[in-house]
Amino acid sequence: MISSLLTILVLVLGVVLFVPPVRRAVVSNRLLKVFRRILPQVSQTEQEALEAGTVWWEGDLFSGRPNWNKLLAYPKPKLTAEEKAFLAGPVEELCAMLDEWRITRELHDLPPDVWQFIKDNGFFGMIIPKQYGGRGFSALAHSEVVMKISSRSGTAAVSVMVPNSLGPAELLLQYGTEEQKNHYLPRLAKGLEIPCFALTGPDAGSDAGSIPDSGVVCYGEFNGDPHVLGMRITWEKRYITLGPVATLLGLAFRLHDPDGLLGSKEDLGITLALIPTNTPGISIGRRHFPLDAAFQNGPNSGKDVFIPMEWVIGEREGVGCGWRMLMNCLAAGRSISLPATSTGGAKLAARTSGAYGRVRVQFKTPIGRFEGVEEALARIGGNTYMMDAARVMTAGAVDMGEKPSVISAIVKYHLTERGRQAINDAMDVHGGKGICMGPSNYLGRNYQHIPVSITVEGANILTRNMIIFGQGAIRCHPYVLKEIQSANDGNSTWASRQFDQALIRHVAFTVGNGTRSLLHGLTGASLASAPGSVGPETQRYYSQLTRFSAAFAFLADISMLVLGGSLKRKERLSARLGDILSMLYLCSAALKRFKDDGRPVADAPLLHWSIQDALYRMQEAFDGLLDNFPVRAALRGLLRFLIFPLGKPFSPPSDEIGHNVATLMLTPGEARDRLTAGIYMPASPDEPLNVLEQALQCAMVSETVEAKLRAAVKTGQINAQADDKIAEALKQRVITNGELELMGKMKSLRRRVIMVDDFPSDFGSASDRTQPAAQS
Repeated sequence: MISSLLTILVLVLGVVLFVPPVRRAVVSNRLLKVFRRILPQVSQTEQEALEAGTVWWEGDLFSGRPNWNKLLAYPKPKLTAEEKAFLAGPVEELCAMLDEWRITRELHDLPPDVWQFIKDNGFFGMIIPKQYGGRGFSALAHSEVVMKISSRSGTAAVSVMVPNSLGPAELLLQYGTEEQKNHYLPRLAKGLEIPCFALTGPDAGSDAGSIPDSGVVCYGEFNGDPHVLGMRITWEKRYITLGPVATLLGLAFRLHDPDGLLGSKEDLGITLALIPTNTPGISIGRRHFPLDAAFQNGPNSGKDVFIPMEWVIGEREGVGCGWRMLMNCLAAGRSISLPATSTGGAKLAARTSGAYGRVRVQFKTPIGRFEGVEEALARIGGNTYMMDAARVMTAGAVDMGEKPSVISAIVKYHLTERGRQAINDAMDVHGGKGICMGPSNYLGRNYQHIPVSITVEGANILTRNMIIFGQGAIRCHPYVLKEIQSANDGNSTWASRQFDQALIRHVAFTVGNGTRSLLHGLTGASLASAPGSVGPETQRYYSQLTRFSAAFAFLADISMLVLGGSLKRKERLSARLGDILSMLYLCSAALKRFKDDGRPVADAPLLHWSIQDALYRMQEAFDGLLDNFPVRAALRGLLRFLIFPLGKPFSPPSDEIGHNVATLMLTPGEARDRLTAGIYMPASPDEPLNVLEQALQCAMVSETVEAKLRAAVKTGQINAQADDKIAEALKQRVITNGELELMGKMKSLRRRVIMVDDFPSDFGSASDRTQPAAQS
């Protein structure tokens, strides 16, 4: 009897689960109703943001089973001969022209000859194809140029970056009419037009989709014709980079058509237009000074400004498509600009902190040998290595045709945050040298301006808490977007079938990832997939990342199932899930870099530190998520068992690895050069960076001589009480005349390195001459 009942039960379950019409009637259709009820309300702008861009490697990471061979098969991003020549020629020349102290302290702007050089050499047209007079550079070249300039001058980097990022050129290339492209792109490429793009206003910052700036479709007078179809626009914008000097204003506003001149729809949506700044009614306001930075930035406004329909990007077809245009362009531009500037700053921090740590001596020891300073140096080196790897891999994805909207958010947030950490650590290493402003301070302005990068192109708090996972969960998940689309579809039969197919696969997907997570946890990921061609020093990292990918995909599904639409409001939970996805991506980039570089042994400490740090961060993000998951303790315990069945396995990078990274940074060599490749190193021997490099090279040799002196004092060969130990050492033939000269040179160079600028007592007053006094 019991066996018969069990057989019937199994048959019934089999029919329900494996006969689609029955499954839809009994399970899927009922769940579809529930799903529609708990589905969060998504505005049109949110929907367009979710649909923007493409899904690349982040989709694999969301799958729970990343295909590492696919990632490693992508070609290593490389520059063309023309791009290399531009970096070695015009970019090098531009950097030599820049004096950031004079720019920020005296001029509060780039000098006129620098502006002209930038225009004449096509810096504003790097992304514009050659057919329009631009340079037609790759995303990698764009990134390399901005990174190099940023290591010399933040003002110049931003001025070059903005026209090549989210601005009129990118929008025209993707959405402009042929007539608009042919008119504006050559002018932009030659610097005949200076562009800016106005999106943010006083009442629409992070919530840019709610912009109050509006236009009304109407007829008006233009070029003497009183009956031109166009629109009257009123707006108020602020924080607009290049706004004070722009000749061409890209403007975002919401367009309305109350008289039905374009059709039956009244609210046409966000629209983008290109407007010459000399158009009547436009007011270019006074300048902002973001943390006293000298790049041009300011407000602008307009009152009932009439423009013809031809000035809308894409003309009639572009009306109401502005938000989609912006989101698609942002997916590419945000992948390049700020990641490049942040990496440039981090590389500068790494290069200078390593050298300063070797040259600066306290307690008769280079400060870089002290464990506390080693700890800071290790963070600088490890973060810089991972930042550069992510920068290059992401630019390479853009060059392959991707518009990685989720990845762009990841690299924008994490590279600016790690850049901030690197600059903070570098300031700590430099001590008083870092905090005294003047021409010889090569870190101060970076430290002062890093919050600007944190704030723009999506404030970091917003990006981490709402965008990375909030967008990634829908865009990258193999089934969620399909389920949402079917739930929003009005055709109930089609929707039911689509939802049913996605649902059954989604359930199998979740169960499979939960099972793999537990299995990998019990076996230490020894059975997890890893490419066999990467070498034993990294193979275990691939396995552990596969394990965490499965655990992440599983926990993401559980979070969406349990919390539904409320997950959108659980920002800290969403942020932790985003952190896990981000660490998976950053680790992927670091491992690919190591493989693409030929697995250099000297770079291994950098790789080990960065990967182990990221694994530990992921573990802590899982831990925080599980601790705060809003379910009963028993379910939290079950989830924790499925993720960490044998406890948490990872620790931060060991002191030994940190020591090895610090030693690499303190020592001239190929590994240090690779870590800091691409930044500007001045040729003039009197430049502060050059003096620091000379002092480092000299310190390497003089340390041997200093060791001989200490040993001679210790053995009594030199009288410890002698007034002039150097003269005594020479007399006792402990050192040679050549070594004596070396010691003198080292003393002079060390003093030049550690000295800071000083100024007259009336510095900063009305009689301020802005020139430092000679160092004593």
